[in-house]
Amino acid sequence: MCGVAQMVKRAYKYRFYPTPGQAEELARTFGCVRLVYNRALEERTRAYTLEGRSVSYAQSSAALTGWKRAGHRVVVAFAGGGAAVDCDRVA
Repeated sequence: MCGVAQMVKRAYKYRFYPTPGQAEELARTFGCVRLVYNRALEERTRAYTLEGRSVSYAQSSAALTGWKRAGHRVVVAFAGGGAAVDCDRVA
């Protein structure tokens, strides 16, 4: 191979069997993350469509903080905060 390293690709599959309590908490967390992601995406789309501007991660993160203060704390609190912020980073 003349000094060219080959990379081996591997894949693993894992099964997860949550207890009913874990399943309920996961459903609540993913539901909250979905709402935060969709709201951030809606804001980005609105800003670009109406104003022709991009919304940075820092601006989305600041908006998330504003949403928490404006009374949307119940939705974000279930997500544990970290999940909501990670979700916002992807938006």
